Amino acid sequence: MASAPNPGPFATTAVLASVAALGIWRLLAVAAPHLAALWLMYETETDFGSRLSFLLAWGILNFFWITLLRRPALSGTLSLTMVVVLVLLSRLKHDVAQMTVNFIDLMMIDRDTVAFLFTIFPNLRWSVIGAGLLTLPLMYALWWLDPFRIRRLPALACKLACLATLVFYSIYHPDEAWRGYYDDGYLSKFFRSGVTAVSDFVQYGFMESAAAAGERLNMPLVDACHPAGRRPNIIMIHDESSFDIRAAQGIKVPPGYGSHFKSWDGKQRTFLAESNGGPSWFTEYNVLAGLSSRSFGRFAYFVTRIASGRVERGLPLALRRCGYETMSLYPAYGGFMGARSFQMTTGIERFLDAHDLGARNVEPDSFFYDKALGLMGERTPNTPLFTFIYLGANHFPWGTRFRPDLMPNWRAPGNVPSIDEYLRRQAMSAEQYKGFIAGLKKTFPGEPFLIVRYGDHQPEFAPAILEPGLDEGAIGRKLDAYDPRLYATYYAIDAVNFEPVKSDAVMDTIDGPYLPLVIQEAAGIPLDPSFAEQKEIMLRCKGIFYGCNDGTEARRLNRLLINAGMIHGL
Repeated sequence: MASAPNPGPFATTAVLASVAALGIWRLLAVAAPHLAALWLMYETETDFGSRLSFLLAWGILNFFWITLLRRPALSGTLSLTMVVVLVLLSRLKHDVAQMTVNFIDLMMIDRDTVAFLFTIFPNLRWSVIGAGLLTLPLMYALWWLDPFRIRRLPALACKLACLATLVFYSIYHPDEAWRGYYDDGYLSKFFRSGVTAVSDFVQYGFMESAAAAGERLNMPLVDACHPAGRRPNIIMIHDESSFDIRAAQGIKVPPGYGSHFKSWDGKQRTFLAESNGGPSWFTEYNVLAGLSSRSFGRFAYFVTRIASGRVERGLPLALRRCGYETMSLYPAYGGFMGARSFQMTTGIERFLDAHDLGARNVEPDSFFYDKALGLMGERTPNTPLFTFIYLGANHFPWGTRFRPDLMPNWRAPGNVPSIDEYLRRQAMSAEQYKGFIAGLKKTFPGEPFLIVRYGDHQPEFAPAILEPGLDEGAIGRKLDAYDPRLYATYYAIDAVNFEPVKSDAVMDTIDGPYLPLVIQEAAGIPLDPSFAEQKEIMLRCKGIFYGCNDGTEARRLNRLLINAGMIHGL
């Protein structure tokens, strides 16, 4: 029998003819997005797990678009566009807030966020419009060039398979929360965070709370506050990124360093923040609402935006019940992390952001102190005032000299330049604070003031100098475990024409959520039922809040506040 003819040359010729018929440009239109995605993966993902997650996420995006459009070239280009936008937004967010974009950002998009972005980046609106005008013709061309048509049912099956695999991998190998602060892994972290976010939301909603509480809180009455003696004006000062750097070994400090951290009685007290290195709004939530951001779990990064309109409890509301007017001076735009909406929810009546105050970029502390002195003079006569002054001059980066015209006689102690600049800014803060106290005495002679300052978190370089022998992963695990050494700052109580009331709540070490309670006790303000209950927790837990009984006390208080109507919609 004769052997069959060899079909090889004819088959090869047929394939080449098919390729020629399709056109090299049409094939490139299909292949190019995938090749670009592979390049992005190797540039932005750092290990096997993140690269596997990237490939699965890429599959989900592609098969999603193929299910809708059936055209792989257009689907690949749309997927690549989404990934590139995510990378750019993540880098932008990391520059502003030291954290990359995750799935919760998508859940939390609101009008304030969009308005904030367009405010700080005024050209962004035209960039979006220009990108749209360029993209639409390109998408039409790809629709026309694409030679392939893929059936929808197999594409849907592939998308679901990729999704199921990613969910399985994310559940059994969850991404550590501290990796969100790394400027890499944008796509993998976004999709893996979606799995954990949805799981946590289904489990306990936005905020943890006990399933039930045996007792109930009575709603505080507006006219139920009758303090003994004269009510002092209260000033709370947010001292950006400030802590006693002597906690680290081998740091040289200038003469007299440390006096700024002491209170009127000569004692230095410790404030345990719930953030490290950047997110000041965690502490903002602590000191205004008097509650723990840790109760929000993976949603904690968005705590002020989530709490807006929902957590109607806090220090300003408690003081308003006692006849106080309330005012806040904020160094950024009010839309940042929903600050304006959140602070007004907790009882701030007059909120002035950077635009309202006429701030240009980062201003020294004296700018806000001078504004506060002027605004305090506008209050209703014989009415006590609560003023929240949010400072920002000591914010990173410390690689450049901030306002070299200030403190011209400063001498660096001899550390690395960034730490010496940090110490210089702390010295500026201390000097300008003394000027503010002198201004209070001169502008309001005889009027009583209680002033409480606190460091909102340690600077971003602090973990490296506090734990010099640990790598980033080990430091990240310590941060996840809330090692007190990496969260300790300071709080100090001062007074003008007023003697702070002695109280067992004014402890040497307190968790951040207790500061509103300390302020009310030191001012002699009667506590409403919710703060009275929290004081019992404070005394029982020796100044620890969320960490007491593994979060049981914080969850129980959250439930009591929910039942009392102070927290809703969470």
